Amino acid sequence: MKFAYTIAGSESAGVAGLQVDLRTFHELGTYGLATITCVVALHPDNDWNHSFTPLPADLIAEQIAAATAAFDLDTVKIGMLGAVATIETVAEGLRSQPWKNIVVDPVLICKGQEPGQAFDTDAALRREVLSQATVTTPNHFEARTLSGMDTLETVDDLIEAAKRIADTGPKAVVVKGGIDLPGDEAIDVLWDGSEATVYRAAKIGDHRVNGAGCTLAAAITAELAKGTELKEAVQVAKDVVTAGIENRIVAHPPFDTVWQGAYSH
Repeated sequence: MKFAYTIAGSESAGVAGLQVDLRTFHELGTYGLATITCVVALHPDNDWNHSFTPLPADLIAEQIAAATAAFDLDTVKIGMLGAVATIETVAEGLRSQPWKNIVVDPVLICKGQEPGQAFDTDAALRREVLSQATVTTPNHFEARTLSGMDTLETVDDLIEAAKRIADTGPKAVVVKGGIDLPGDEAIDVLWDGSEATVYRAAKIGDHRVNGAGCTLAAAITAELAKGTELKEAVQVAKDVVTAGIENRIVAHPPFDTVWQGAYSH
């Protein structure tokens, strides 16, 4: 049995966060387990806005200790952390044992936070967690922020952003062009430290779909846990997301949601 571990937030509608991670892990044939860092609640009576409640740092540390003691884990995905104390606790947990794969989905702007608090959180995430990443998977906005680039409009821009982010610590970077990159294709770029690989698929619709970013990072995590080589792991993840968007689940919140079960091996 191969184990895929996620340290992330809980989103009770199941359209993001650890619920998406665990579904993805299961669909790709790995045993998934999770540590909850925070609870994100959608508010249908307030235009589906979000509220964010962090869990106490000591409770997060206890969860990490239990998960890492129960199984021999070497692959972990980091999702929403959202608070400086959480980031520091998770970073210490990561340093407590060797990891073969640390996949960081860098949630920079935490919904429900004041701008100053979000800035502190972003700085801590870069310093404490991104520095330990073997792979990070920023979306279009996060890649612009982390790379310091004003715009990302071409494949070459995505590659340059990935290289710049890799220079800050992560060993490999997957920049997700997504719906924000101009053109008819959904393009992602992997920079592995020596060369760039470009992944392309036709865009499906012109609206965002909940859970696409979480699914991509979780699928990469599951494949790496199984021993898949990184380039192939990213291709599998791309295929999982594409199938999930094609077979999206209609939801009442502003966006439909990816169906991880649509992928067939």
